[in-house]
Amino acid sequence: MAAVVGAAAVAEPPSRLGVGIGWRPEIDRTVARLPGVDWVEVIAENLHAHELPASLSDLRARGVPVLPHAVSLSLGGAEVLDTHRVEHLAAVAAALDAPMVSDHVCFVRAGGLDAGHLMPLPRTRTALDVLVANVTLAQSILGLPFALENIAAMLEWPDAEMSEAEFLGELTERTGCLLIVDVANLYANALNLGSDPVRFLDEIPLERIAYVHVAGGESIGGVYHDTHAHPVPPAVLELLGELRSRTVPPGALLERDDRYPTDGELAAELAAIRKVLDGS
Repeated sequence: MAAVVGAAAVAEPPSRLGVGIGWRPEIDRTVARLPGVDWVEVIAENLHAHELPASLSDLRARGVPVLPHAVSLSLGGAEVLDTHRVEHLAAVAAALDAPMVSDHVCFVRAGGLDAGHLMPLPRTRTALDVLVANVTLAQSILGLPFALENIAAMLEWPDAEMSEAEFLGELTERTGCLLIVDVANLYANALNLGSDPVRFLDEIPLERIAYVHVAGGESIGGVYHDTHAHPVPPAVLELLGELRSRTVPPGALLERDDRYPTDGELAAELAAIRKVLDGS
């Protein structure tokens, strides 16, 4: 449900999602049989609304919520928003009867080129105005609660006018959107950019959190890569605990996109996330 405040429809965070995992075709049957999976997130661009994978339909039939997560809207881009991509996200959400949808605070295209990567935005008022306009347009098409995720970055633009948390806070105030806090991305940025993840958690509007992402990575040549292909480091779980000490997020999701481990290893990671989320 959304309450209207001023010009923005303020989306309400879900009351409870629990612990989830990113659904991927390579582990679809694993996801179906893993214990303790309360919900799943899917990459919207990998699906066709008129032809859903059977394993996703089975999960929906069991009452497992399936939340579409987009990676290509380029909401922070200076170019005109590609509304066909937004319409695809909306169609996938409708086919899945999804309670909300999401993307990232980033851009992926410029000058007719696609970066193939989530690129950070300058934290300036001009960039925020562009982002707000694109998010508002996307919301008018989607008609569902819309959440935006903080990204891992290898660089920061110069002349920032606000912190990342302040930037995201103003975004939520002006659009009514929700936030996905990726604690793995906070950890990566702390190592690579010297940012302070605890300060981020202190400043972020906790009441706007829809859920949390948790993932693993590895250091190569002194640079930490958010690979989604390695076990979750203890430091990332510690950041989840830092967030948990401030608020109980509605849900937390394990992302894994490559080098998939055994069912037992995935189950253990989910159990570790649940332990932190439950405060035990």
